[in-house]
Amino acid sequence: MVRAMMREDPSDSEFHEAADAAADPSEPRGRRRFSAGARASFGYRDVGAAEKQGLVRGVFSNVARSYDLMNDLMSVGVHRLWKDAFVDWLNPRPGWTVLDVAGGTGDIAFRVRKRTGDNGRVVVCDLTPDMLKVGRDRAVDKGVLSGIDWLAGDAMSLPVKSRTADAYTIAFGLRNVTHIEDVLAEAYRSLRPGGRFMCLEFSQVVLPVLDRVYDLYSFNVLPRIGQLVARDRESYQYLVESIRRFPPQEELASMMRAAGFERVTYRNLSGGIAAIHSGWRL
Repeated sequence: MVRAMMREDPSDSEFHEAADAAADPSEPRGRRRFSAGARASFGYRDVGAAEKQGLVRGVFSNVARSYDLMNDLMSVGVHRLWKDAFVDWLNPRPGWTVLDVAGGTGDIAFRVRKRTGDNGRVVVCDLTPDMLKVGRDRAVDKGVLSGIDWLAGDAMSLPVKSRTADAYTIAFGLRNVTHIEDVLAEAYRSLRPGGRFMCLEFSQVVLPVLDRVYDLYSFNVLPRIGQLVARDRESYQYLVESIRRFPPQEELASMMRAAGFERVTYRNLSGGIAAIHSGWRL
């Protein structure tokens, strides 16, 4: 079973015991790093790879309480349709264990549990304890007191055993990691043979007019909304910039194949503003 205890400090011995399970000799090796050497992108800045995780945790600690409201304002509610489409394509079944990474506020977990009911399990793993707290509070407000576990952990070194999840989901989280290849390798490790990886992420707009309108909106409107609503322009400026540094659709699909996934495909949403990628561990 996936280890699903809530950990505020992932440095304890139990976490390390689980993380050591990642050294599975049967898993693919030799994956290349997404960042260049010891550098990684943080928005349009290049920072030391060792710094990025702390910077990202700081961003999401700052925006945790306003995160869901800001998503509604920034996307005019469209993110809800994207997430519905994401879970529709996943089509979770009763009895599944779904590992939802970077899912702190629970948007994907609640949708999955609605499909699987009490005969299923969702493990939400997020780097930022403040985001997990928001998710757990939302679960209590919704009366969801079982079937979802909340786990603090790093997507690049998951505190879960190998081959335990029927599905791995990550929505709007992959662009915030330091090394995408490490996350994909960990996703592959965590899945049972026959398990499915699915990613929902902002992507490259494919419509010529829409791309210019989207750029104007992103760089001129979104940071201002962040300043007015969340009193935090800088964090939302980072979020806008991080989208532009994320690999386009075909490149991410190639990275998934390099990690070992098969039957890799993707679907564009809203002209490529977002995209869903799907792959299988066969």
